[in-house]
This record gives sequence, structure tokens and C-alpha cells, in this order.
Amino acid sequence: MNAVADKYLNGVRRSWNGSPALTSVACIMSLALAGAVIGLVIDRRVITGVPAWIKPAKFALSTAIYSGTLAWIFAFVDVWRRFRKILAGILSAVLFIEIGIIFIQAARGTTSHFNVGTTLNALLYTVMGISIGLLFLASIGVLVILFRQHFTNRALGWALRLGVLITVLGSGIGGLMTRPSSDQQRMMAAGERPKVVGAHTVGAPDGGPGIPILGWSTEHGDLRVPHFFGLHGMQVVPLLYFFARWRRRNHQLTGFVFASAAGYLAFIGILTWQALRGESPLAPGTEVLYAELACGALLSISVIWTLRRPIEKPELRTAVVL
Repeated sequence: MNAVADKYLNGVRRSWNGSPALTSVACIMSLALAGAVIGLVIDRRVITGVPAWIKPAKFALSTAIYSGTLAWIFAFVDVWRRFRKILAGILSAVLFIEIGIIFIQAARGTTSHFNVGTTLNALLYTVMGISIGLLFLASIGVLVILFRQHFTNRALGWALRLGVLITVLGSGIGGLMTRPSSDQQRMMAAGERPKVVGAHTVGAPDGGPGIPILGWSTEHGDLRVPHFFGLHGMQVVPLLYFFARWRRRNHQLTGFVFASAAGYLAFIGILTWQALRGESPLAPGTEVLYAELACGALLSISVIWTLRRPIEKPELRTAVVL
């Protein structure tokens, strides 16, 4: 137990050294998650078919992981310190704003995303949209820093870069949700003001049958699926690297990192295609299923081939320039 506690404290210290601001956000969001769980227990209201405090709980957890991971990544970076500090401040502020609005709207018993039904709701959604835009731009800034940083461990460096790149692309998928649906477009063309502009679900209004807790549609396409997997690219790719390093300590793992990142990105692309086709994540069509199987097979072959490669000679490995 003490060993586990020591590892946890060491991880917190490392994250704090990387970014005190982002580490603070991670800790505060952990408390917010506890508050949302209490809300689930004492507040029985339902919003779009799910308990009112499910969304705040999910976003608090996701934000805690997101900000904690970024702080941990910053601990590997020693370039552009002032710019890095500015980015950490922007990221911390916009994360607070987004989660704060989600909690406010849950307390009011209404939705946060796409809600333009009243002046107040439209204002809050606009502020949230601006915050998300700043978050996206700041994430690109983090990616630029990682490409400027020299890593003595090439495989780890590329795991961090490619993981953040996938996260940036995954966050961009969220922009697809802001497009008005066909029904909303018809209302606006007729001069009417819809209460909602945009949707998670493709092929039906939001709020239908969904996977428990996650809420992803079980009957139609849902853009939250690729968005979710994309956002967590900066955790998945480094974790795959650390797992491979644990299994194959003496091997050069740069190729493995590229293969696993490419496979994961292809998987997210297929999920996006599936959602836009209006297919539930639980019921892929024939074309999507074949694409998923092909992606899995190619990734498996690539990873196995990479890990079975002979160890590179030191003189060749050190001659490579990042």
C-alpha cells in the first residue's frame, strides 16, 4: 500500500513540476466529480433521457484526466518556458469555464451544449464555444512545443507528440456536432428560431436510447464516440509505449509507436465514418465492420513485425537526428 501511495505522490509531484496550474485543475476536478456523484444520489431529475448529473460527472472526470496528463507531459519539456506557462494558464482557465457552465446548466435542469432556447442559454453556449475554441488552439500550441523539444528517448518523444496530435484531431471532431441538423436548418430557413442548434446524434434527435452512463446512442450514429477516443489519444499512445517497453525492454520502440498511433488514428477515422453514416457504435454496417477488421489486422501485423525486428546497432541509432 505504501509503495502505491509513494508512486501516486511521485506522479503528483512530477505533474506539479510540469504545471502547477494544470495539476490544480486536475485536483479541483476530482472534487467536482465527487460533487457530481452526490448530485446523482440526491437529485433525481432527468435531462434528455439521462440523470441530470451524469454529464457533469463525466466531464469532471475527463477534465481531471486531461489536465493531469498535460501537466505530466509538460514535465518532459524544457523549451519555451514562458510560452508553456501561458498555454497552461489558458488551458486551465477555459477548462474551468467549460466545466463551470456544464455544472450551472445541470443545476438549472437544462442542457449545456447546443442550447440556444433562451438568451441566457445562448449566451452560456456561446461562451462555452469560445472556450472550446481557445482550448483547441492552445492544444495546437502544446503540439508545437513538443515538436520543438528534443527527447533523448526518441520513442517516448514520438509517443507524446503523436498522442497529442491525435487528441487535437479528436477535439476537432467536436466541430461536426455543432452543425445544424436537417430539421434545424429547415426551421431556420422558415424564419423560426430552434431551441437547439447542433446534435451528438446523427439520424435522430438527441435523447434516445443510449449505452448506460456513456449515453452513446444504441440506435443511431453518435459523434461522441470518435470524439471520446480521439480526445484520449494523448493517454492511449504513451500507455501503449510504456506497455511495449515493459514487455520488450531492450528493443527500439519508435517503429512500434508510429504503428500503434497510425492504427489508433485509423480506428478513430472509422468510428467517425460510422457515426456520420448514422450507424450505432453497437451495430456497425457491413462496410464499417470490414474496415474495422482490416484496420485491426494491419495494426496487429505492423506491431508484431516491429517488435520482432532486430535491435538497431548503436552507431546507426545515434546517427539519427530528431
